Amino acid sequence: MRDIVREIKERARALHRTIVLPETWEIRTLKAAAQITAEGFASVILVGKPAEVAALAGKENVALGTIPVLDPDEAIAKYGMVDKLVELRKGKGLTPEQAREMLKDYLYVGSMLVKEKVGHGYVAGAVNSTANTVRSALHIHKTKPGIKTLSSCFLMVVPECTYGADGMFIYADCAIVPNPTAEQLADIAIISAESCRTLIGVEPVVAMLSFSTKGSATDPLLEKVIEATKLVKQRAPQLQVDGELQADAAIIAAIGAKKAPGSTVAGKANTLIFPDLNSGNICYKLTERLAKAGAYGPVLQGAGRPVNDLSRGCSVEDIVVVSALTALQD
Repeated sequence: MRDIVREIKERARALHRTIVLPETWEIRTLKAAAQITAEGFASVILVGKPAEVAALAGKENVALGTIPVLDPDEAIAKYGMVDKLVELRKGKGLTPEQAREMLKDYLYVGSMLVKEKVGHGYVAGAVNSTANTVRSALHIHKTKPGIKTLSSCFLMVVPECTYGADGMFIYADCAIVPNPTAEQLADIAIISAESCRTLIGVEPVVAMLSFSTKGSATDPLLEKVIEATKLVKQRAPQLQVDGELQADAAIIAAIGAKKAPGSTVAGKANTLIFPDLNSGNICYKLTERLAKAGAYGPVLQGAGRPVNDLSRGCSVEDIVVVSALTALQD
């Protein structure tokens, strides 16, 4: 079975990218920075008061070596962040005073450093809520061209599994959009296909999941999935996508052939798009626990620049792996 985490780190190493870690008052962040630097798959920039960061690192015996620690006040002045944030948010009427207040939050400083291309992407959430992490991304980077919806995916790695990409799947959306419209679901499918290429390194085969396969049931709930599938095919005609498909028809060849004969996706899907957050979140957690699968994420997708959120219960290794994933994203 592929060691996908090792592969991700190796691919990240070849890109020589820099990750910004702004939650420097949290010791897990400092330990992760030291580990990332030691493993060498990315460079790290820490946002914080150098004396405070050094004191915490010393107290916990974390050797930061030459990892740069950028004083937020100095970074704000050096890169003219107040004026640039006002310009970015002029449509919302942001004042310089409000911009200065926003920049008291290290997440906004980290996000602006990515905007200035000092870093490639940033990772936060060990302390901050998902809402805070997402807000700092959308306020500054908005969404990618052609994508209006910020969503998430999980990279699922199922042991001893022959389905998907040798047991690997992209599950989306499992963390951000509670009840997507057909247009949002199409966004999620298109950007999840990109995540499949980036994270797994294979061509996506996208299944729009439901409790029906090709009209085997009728219900208003199905209309959204059917419409979203049509939109994806219109917007990304080169993408291998089909729906609506039940989960077994999507990943098991014999069932796919029986329920959806002629489909190029049925029985081959590696990118599974759930109709709502209920089903996506439930399924990823059940897969993780019952199949003893690795669940890497949530990986945010669709932001204008790479940004990722952590669970507040994350481990140091979680921060390290998510930083590697961030380094791969464009």
